[in-house]
Amino acid sequence: MKAMLQSLFDLARVRRAFGYSLKGLCAAYSKESAFRQELILAVALVPLGLWLGRSGVERSLLIGSVLLVLIVELLNSAIEATVDRGGKDWDELAGRAKDMGSAAVLIALLLVVVTWGLVLWERYGR
Repeated sequence: MKAMLQSLFDLARVRRAFGYSLKGLCAAYSKESAFRQELILAVALVPLGLWLGRSGVERSLLIGSVLLVLIVELLNSAIEATVDRGGKDWDELAGRAKDMGSAAVLIALLLVVVTWGLVLWERYGR
């Protein structure tokens, strides 16, 4: 129990983990054009979501759907980097993994469109 509490409050580990996360965000920003495009979209839509949302639930749906795109794009980029590290020769499983990652990003983007569309329709479409 004492070891568990010590690891819970290990600020050095938390600081290292935060540094790794920042390093990953910087790598995605510098190496991945899709992440940069989606980040620009997020910079525009997050404040708009704060302004348009009538309640905390609406705001969290609008903003959360946009942030989910960034999360999925980071995971997709990690999959692509891992697959590409294995070599440039075409492999059916590697291609499938990359296609599935891309499909996940597409579904996350569709979620943004559906979420924003429904919230805006509820507000202005009636």
